[in-house]
Amino acid sequence: MRPHVARKRFGQNFLVDQQLIADIVHLLAVQRDDLLVEIGPGLGALTGPLLRRLDHLHVVEIDRDIVARLRQAYAPGKLTVHAGDALVFAFGELANTAGTGLRIVGNLPYNISTPLLFHLAGFGNCVRDMHFMLQKEVVERMVAAPGSGEFGRLSVMLQYRFVMDRLLDVPPEAFNPVPKVHSAVVRLIPRPAAALSAIDAPLFAKLVSAAFAQRRKMLRNSLSGLVDDSLLAVLGISPACRAEDLSVDDYIRLANSLKIERQ
Repeated sequence: MRPHVARKRFGQNFLVDQQLIADIVHLLAVQRDDLLVEIGPGLGALTGPLLRRLDHLHVVEIDRDIVARLRQAYAPGKLTVHAGDALVFAFGELANTAGTGLRIVGNLPYNISTPLLFHLAGFGNCVRDMHFMLQKEVVERMVAAPGSGEFGRLSVMLQYRFVMDRLLDVPPEAFNPVPKVHSAVVRLIPRPAAALSAIDAPLFAKLVSAAFAQRRKMLRNSLSGLVDDSLLAVLGISPACRAEDLSVDDYIRLANSLKIERQ
């Protein structure tokens, strides 16, 4: 079988550092009957070690050449290959079929990491945990604290839905081809449904999006037409604040108060 050439359009950078691969597999601590899905298995750096510890593994892969390689290398009774785009893959259907908590792992393509994270957040109710290799800058934004320059829409929306921990930093040399950025491994564990206190989730998302769409502006301007100064004052939020100055809880309180005001 001829060597696979990494395709830039798919953001392919293949993990080759054997110690790092072992560290990630150790962090996952998989059990034989886990329902695990790997996004973007590539040349199988994680796939092989995981299959030695699992009864069965699912993978989602968009590259048809890699799909063919995987299907040739592994028996269907051991590996199910879902050929397609993870951005539209219905992870929830897989979890519902198995009737158990879904675990997701992957070295996510940097060019689609943010929209993919938002897509995956929609399956939090059927996911046990997720472990991802991402651009270090993205991980820093995910776990950023309010008031920092990295704190943004991604931070609020993911911190609302998940408990997140940055686990490992990864140098560019761990990949082939070598990317121009550093990477990191992050763990996401869904918060229980009872902890998701936004009354109207779409309104909460709309409010956060509006605030950070013009993050350099004061809230009285970025949220103009959506929230007035009087509501901010009732909640003890200064209209002169900027989007990154509010905590996740502040956004929940603001969205809930806006929902009640509209009723």
